[in-house]
Amino acid sequence: MVFPLKITLIAALAVLAACRSDPIQFHTLTPAQLSSPGSTTDIRIESLIVPPQVDRPQIVVREGNTGMAILETQWWGASLVDELRSALLDQMVNSNPQRKLSVRLEVQRFDSIPGQYGLLDVKWRLRNGEEILMTCRSTLQTPSGPSIDELVAAQQNNVKRLAALISQAASGTRSSCPSA
Repeated sequence: MVFPLKITLIAALAVLAACRSDPIQFHTLTPAQLSSPGSTTDIRIESLIVPPQVDRPQIVVREGNTGMAILETQWWGASLVDELRSALLDQMVNSNPQRKLSVRLEVQRFDSIPGQYGLLDVKWRLRNGEEILMTCRSTLQTPSGPSIDELVAAQQNNVKRLAALISQAASGTRSSCPSA
C-alpha cells in the first residue's frame, strides 16, 4: 500500500513542477534618474496613439522580418500608451510658462529588436491653444544589447530624446521642427 502512495505523490509533484511558470518581470519607460529633477511640465498631452499590436501590458518584440512575439513574462508597468504618456510627462519641460502648450502624438512604429535596436517613430503636433505651432515627425533609434533590460533602456533613451525635441520646440521661437 505504501508503494502506490509514493508513486502517486511523486506523480503529483511532477505535475505541479511542470505547471510552474517563470515570474513576471515589470519594466518602465521612465528612467530612474530624470535629467532635470524638480521640473514640471506645462505641456499637456492631448492625445497619444500607439499601434494596437504593441499597446498591451506585455512587451512585444519583432522576430525576423515578419514575426512578432508577445513576451508573457516581460511586462510594462501599464499598457504601452500609459507608459509612454507617463514617461513623456515626466520629461517634457516648457521654459516659457506663459504659453499653455499641448501636444498630440501618433506613434507610427514602436519596434523592439533584442540585440539590435529600439525604434520610436512618432508624428507629433505642438499647439498653443487653437494655434498649431508645428507638425513634426521624429524617428529615433537606439542600439540595444540582447537582454530585455537593455532593450527597455534603448526605448527609454528614445522617449527621453523625443521629450527633449518636444521641449526644444516648445521653448523655441522658430517654426521649424527640431532635428533628432
